[in-house]
Amino acid sequence: MTTSLGLEGKRALIIGGAGPGNGGASTRALAAAGASVAIADYNEGAAKTLADELAATGIAAVGLGVDVRNDADSDGIVDRAAAELGGLDVVVTVVGGHTLFAPWARLGDTPDSDWDLILTMNLGYVMRVTRAAVRLLEAQGTGGSIVAVGSISGEVSSPYAAAYGAAKAGVVSLAKSVALEYARDGIRMNVVALGATVSDANRELSAQGIAMQDSIPVGRFGNNVEIANAVVFLASPASSYITGTTLFVDGGVSQRFPLRVPNAPTHVAG
Repeated sequence: MTTSLGLEGKRALIIGGAGPGNGGASTRALAAAGASVAIADYNEGAAKTLADELAATGIAAVGLGVDVRNDADSDGIVDRAAAELGGLDVVVTVVGGHTLFAPWARLGDTPDSDWDLILTMNLGYVMRVTRAAVRLLEAQGTGGSIVAVGSISGEVSSPYAAAYGAAKAGVVSLAKSVALEYARDGIRMNVVALGATVSDANRELSAQGIAMQDSIPVGRFGNNVEIANAVVFLASPASSYITGTTLFVDGGVSQRFPLRVPNAPTHVAG
């Protein structure tokens, strides 16, 4: 017996789905797998442009504006997308990050404003979207899959970015709670934990960034297509027995021995 990665007939909402990195790649990958897509993004024009591009190829797509810093937007985007697509089966949260919103800093040098913004951008809106999603999916009675794009910082340490690490750890815990609370309703939630990834959003690497690749076990940074592939897998029937888990897409970084070992290369031991 085989299970398809296809999402034919499924309806997917992607928060941050018009972005030049993992968001846009995830939208395109879900659409390529057969899903109709609601693309929600802070840049509503980009969301509509991508929706038009996909619609021109015969894919049902709609672009929506959303500001995840606004609680009402986060609370309402699921129902808005469902109204456009006639329901939902998949919800993906991609928006997040650290350096776009706050500087690297030790905890003692982190102001409340930075802490609050990072928590909102990486955890607060994810909770609100997830809460709306489980309510909708439960009411539909059809089950569904929620995929949160997270970070290995949620499982290991996040020095000089404590708020980011705390938020991403919160996403992991949220997924586990949702998995247990809604498993009997056929609702799954999983996390894709990113390692260092190069995308259209950060294509130009500094010399320091290039040198960092030597410490990654596979010897290179990941790319947004690899992240999108993981999203599609966790959204699809192929992962039907997987819930509450974190899928690491990090080139093996999280498995590396943390301490320097005599004669061991940097990709094996810190």
